[in-house]
Amino acid sequence: MLPLPHKLLGRWRVRPDAGSPGSGLSLSPRFVHITPVIKKRIGIGLGILAVLLLAGLGLFLVKRQQLLEAALVRVKAKVEAKFPVTLTLGPARFTDLNTVELRGISVVPTAPLTDTLLRARTVRASLSVRSLFAGRPVFSNLEIDTVRLTARQTANGTDNYSFLYKKKKGAPTVVRDTTKGTNYGLLANQLLEATFDNVPDEADFREFFITYDGPRHRARLVMPRLAIKSGEISGEMTALIDSVENRVGVTGSIDAGSYEVDAQVFGLDKRPVVLPFVQRRYGARVQFDTIRVSLSDKTFRRDELTLTGTASAVNFIVNHPKLSDQDVRFPRGGIDFVTRLGQASFALEKGTRVLLNRMEFFPELSVRRRPVPERVIGKNINGLTSRSQALAGMVVNLDVESSETKANDFFEALPEGMFETLEGTRAEGTLQYKLHAALDMNQVDSLEFDSSLRATKFRITRFGRENLNKLNESFLYTAYNDKGDSVKVFKVGPENPEFTPYNQVSDYLKYAIMTAEDPRFMTHRGFMEKAFVKSAIQNLKERRFARGGSTLSMQLVKNVFLTRKKTIVRKVEEALIVWIIENTRLASKQRMLEVYLNIIEWGPRIYGVHEAADFYFDKSPANLNLSESLYLASIIPSPKRFRAGFNQYGDLRGSSRYFRRLIAQLMARRGYISESESESVGGVSFSGSGLRAMNFSARPDTTRLFLAPDSTRFDEPIDLLDLLGTDVPPSQEVPIAPAVPPKPE
Repeated sequence: MLPLPHKLLGRWRVRPDAGSPGSGLSLSPRFVHITPVIKKRIGIGLGILAVLLLAGLGLFLVKRQQLLEAALVRVKAKVEAKFPVTLTLGPARFTDLNTVELRGISVVPTAPLTDTLLRARTVRASLSVRSLFAGRPVFSNLEIDTVRLTARQTANGTDNYSFLYKKKKGAPTVVRDTTKGTNYGLLANQLLEATFDNVPDEADFREFFITYDGPRHRARLVMPRLAIKSGEISGEMTALIDSVENRVGVTGSIDAGSYEVDAQVFGLDKRPVVLPFVQRRYGARVQFDTIRVSLSDKTFRRDELTLTGTASAVNFIVNHPKLSDQDVRFPRGGIDFVTRLGQASFALEKGTRVLLNRMEFFPELSVRRRPVPERVIGKNINGLTSRSQALAGMVVNLDVESSETKANDFFEALPEGMFETLEGTRAEGTLQYKLHAALDMNQVDSLEFDSSLRATKFRITRFGRENLNKLNESFLYTAYNDKGDSVKVFKVGPENPEFTPYNQVSDYLKYAIMTAEDPRFMTHRGFMEKAFVKSAIQNLKERRFARGGSTLSMQLVKNVFLTRKKTIVRKVEEALIVWIIENTRLASKQRMLEVYLNIIEWGPRIYGVHEAADFYFDKSPANLNLSESLYLASIIPSPKRFRAGFNQYGDLRGSSRYFRRLIAQLMARRGYISESESESVGGVSFSGSGLRAMNFSARPDTTRLFLAPDSTRFDEPIDLLDLLGTDVPPSQEVPIAPAVPPKPE
């Protein structure tokens, strides 16, 4: 008879005269009376149960340890079969019911470089007992203590880590077409999956030391702790990469199964994070206080990878001498991106949004590179000499549109250090920006560019650091050399006896300058995109900044409000100031040209039309004739090299004569001068005291009246000249009268 359960006994009483014969007990719902016989039987039962439990537990513990050791053997065999390494695992034991501790682990490549890649002192993990008995152990809650990860690459390219991502020889692969270029979608997808697939659900890494030594770079990373708990990430790290050291904190969350991550990287100790490699590779410093990156969706289909997510930065700073002579700072900015990577292609697709403070931009960008056989090269086509060059076969399309933005929000969105002149500017109305650009390196001449800033009820209510209205007043002008040094300071206004009002300058000179420098100055709004496109095409073909696309308005702003430093930031600032002046009608075209004539350089330390007319011709600006005006217009592009226009005898070279004749023909075509005046352009008599002091050699005896023109001197072609066209080929001879050279004093 089995002992009755305690719960059952509590509900009944036992009577001696009840029950079966010989049972010794009877049941009654009022009380229980346990006889010695019952006590003995209960004790025996409990003892048997205890023995069975202890025996089962002992068997379980022995079997569990055996299964663990067998599982580790299988892991070692599997890893060594997959990778060319020797995996050494230290003693393993259970520290409690389901926690396994492994004392020591090392990974040593067997080829080509046999330096130890990984050493860990202690590894702990939770093990599912059920999975262990099923033969497929599942580990979680990974803890690793004191890890040394040492990566090394030699000068000949051998290393001890590339086996981790290289395919094993003989492994089956899917045949892919690589003739069309690198598949960035495939590469990025492999990298993301390899990263997410190796992220544990629960982890606690302590005392991680990671080093890399290569022929070009060295890195040292110390990570005291990195924890992943219930998908939440936290940790910190000190990184010394080449000569750049950062102390970085990391927080965020991750869902490896869904390929989702939201992480924040920030500098510790109130210090910014400086990006490594950039300074050494590109000569630029890039830093930030905090960057947040979120990936919300990953789709890989037909060898194309589409990623959706966000990225934002606080106090993002860029410094590069070609960008600006000081830091360019973005206090707050971010992007919601939809990006697609494919076969030799990259795109920011519709749905992408860029935010700068309160200003929103919606860019759409596509970049692709044609297969090698389809790439066209040629000096006159795109300036390329090899199909392997970076720009060969490149096709780029860009469209950007901003939301309609309040004017003050627009000015507040401008990066600090990029628009110093406009800092503090306040305005009314709204602004909206649009940009379209298309470039096909197979046919550079088809370049498209259209940029516009549309204003609605726009009005400046307060000028910023610089008062743009000074164009309408007398002001102090500082002339700078190409190094940015101040070389001369003078007043622009009636207070200066050398100031020449607009109506006291020869019309020949005004028309010659506008024809050569900016044919549509009187009608455009500060820009000539057609001229900019032509300049960009030539620069691409010559692979250098061979020519600019500056209008007279842009040249004026550059001289009056900006330094002479040639940086990208200065050019952008110049364009915005020009737009404000031209679109608010801040100064009349006549006044702008008047200021321009009185401040531009006409030779070494020769500034303003008064000095120029006196230096070269000993005349007042009002008395300059057509030939003299054409000459002065010819030296504006390169005033410091004006002497190169003369030979050793003081005669004008053929290139200068060609330029003068060409400008005269264009002036006649526009009605500025008559055809007879254009055809009568001859030599120039230099009677100015400055030029006479140049000590030219005595002119040889010659009767030659026709000299071959030469246009090769113009290393920087006329900015806007070809917009009007010309029928005069450079090879045509230009008849001139003998020049009267200046006589040395």
